[in-house]
Amino acid sequence: MASGKQVALIVGASRGIGRQVAIDLAKNGYAVVVAAKSTSDASKTTPFPPDPNSPHSTISTVEREIREAGGDATAVAVDARDFASVERLVARTIEIYGRLDVLIYNSGAIWWASVENTPMKRFQLMQRVNIEGLYGTLQAALPHFKNNGWKGRIIVVSPPIYSRFFRGKTAYAMGKVGMSILTKGLAVDFEREGKTDMAITSIWPAVAIQSAATENVEHENLKDLRKPTIYSDAILAILRAPPSVVNGCLELDEDFLRKTGITDFSKYNVVPGSTPRRIMPANFPDLTVPEQADEGKRIDSTKLKPRM
Repeated sequence: MASGKQVALIVGASRGIGRQVAIDLAKNGYAVVVAAKSTSDASKTTPFPPDPNSPHSTISTVEREIREAGGDATAVAVDARDFASVERLVARTIEIYGRLDVLIYNSGAIWWASVENTPMKRFQLMQRVNIEGLYGTLQAALPHFKNNGWKGRIIVVSPPIYSRFFRGKTAYAMGKVGMSILTKGLAVDFEREGKTDMAITSIWPAVAIQSAATENVEHENLKDLRKPTIYSDAILAILRAPPSVVNGCLELDEDFLRKTGITDFSKYNVVPGSTPRRIMPANFPDLTVPEQADEGKRIDSTKLKPRM
């Protein structure tokens, strides 16, 4: 069923941040495709809606939440580790809505430990879900952005690049920073190919957000958490900004909202009256160099003779 609405595909939308982003984009007029591995019989889920950070929250219940609130949503199961599954997801999005305007990649696997204490299976899972899943999703989606005249937005859940992020979670950081490098690199492609109506932006929380990843936080530490609505508000603000302003940027939710004039963030606090601890630095290193524009002789492997 073709829709006159803009269509947003959210990969990793079953719980926590992804669920909130899907709900708030739907409230703002988007038709949303909510994708993740977890499905359920939403008609039999009681109580409803379920705890948004529990396994009872699935793409099926998120679809029901949005539809019952008057929004437009479709749940499509996907395994981000399987490129064929990702291709089917994107094809199904186009089949249902006839277009793709916004892609948000929120899927993520987490294991925070030293290299010694990160087993190979954990490492492989993180790389396959985080960086490989993102890359595959982009590969599947880019032809449809092309069909749309290269008009669209891509949002990636990945951090600014800085040294402290590697501490105690090197294997995790390898994939997440790789996602941010992909944001930077694809943004350059858009720029030098004249795709001025396309933008890719990474976003990360400045303060820890209440989600499935933080559900084991001790009760007395809830004062250091914010509601996921800050994240969806920041994403909506990024989507409203001109592509040239946000293309290739590695943003923090709070800091980007400050750029839009917001100064009071108290409504996002999980514990009213608290002052949540900022987990991210105030300033980040500049990744550019004076020779930024000097590529030398550009090599394009697609134009070289195959060697095998």
